[in-house]
Amino acid sequence: MTATPFAQDCRQCPRLADFLCTVKQQYPAYHALPVAPFGDAAARLLVVGLAPGMHGANATGRPFTGDYAGLLLYETLHTFGFGNSPVSTSLDDGLLLRNCRITNAVKCLPPQNKPTPGEIKQCNAYLSAELQTLPPDAVILALGTIAHQAVLKAYGLKASYARFGHNVQHRLPDGRMLVDSYHTSRYNIQTKRLTQAMFHEVFAAIKQLLLTEQ
Repeated sequence: MTATPFAQDCRQCPRLADFLCTVKQQYPAYHALPVAPFGDAAARLLVVGLAPGMHGANATGRPFTGDYAGLLLYETLHTFGFGNSPVSTSLDDGLLLRNCRITNAVKCLPPQNKPTPGEIKQCNAYLSAELQTLPPDAVILALGTIAHQAVLKAYGLKASYARFGHNVQHRLPDGRMLVDSYHTSRYNIQTKRLTQAMFHEVFAAIKQLLLTEQ
């Protein structure tokens, strides 16, 4: 996969670009553009989600910000020392991440929160570029199956290389570690598929990896 640096003006997916234009007309104050990665440029932990939410990242311009899925994520990042605040509300809220960066497999809001396989593939060049900026001992946390598969695709690997499993760790060809977790979505949390305790266990494992991989 050819790596491409993030572009705020990207319109390579016509369906997504048209949808963002429609959303901007409905909600003029919303960001309604591709959402850039957020966090420490020199991070050893990269968190990969699916795509911006309509009234979350698509509105605020920051991954997982203003969206239900960000509640557990940012609380956990704070608990484990990656953030200076347990909440993320807006671009000017003073939140800083330490040794962590957050991105999405798809940078634009998709209709019904469902990007097509072609859109995931088209956007993969941006994820590939992000992965290339990581240090050799980095850990990549994939939130959900699509994020997991997008990371593998960015590495040029087949899906069979590593199968998704909650709190499962996979060694990538370059030595970095890929860690899986169920997504912090409202559905997963309300159905107890993912609990705070389960998510904290994932981060406890990540902290241990960051210590041992140095």
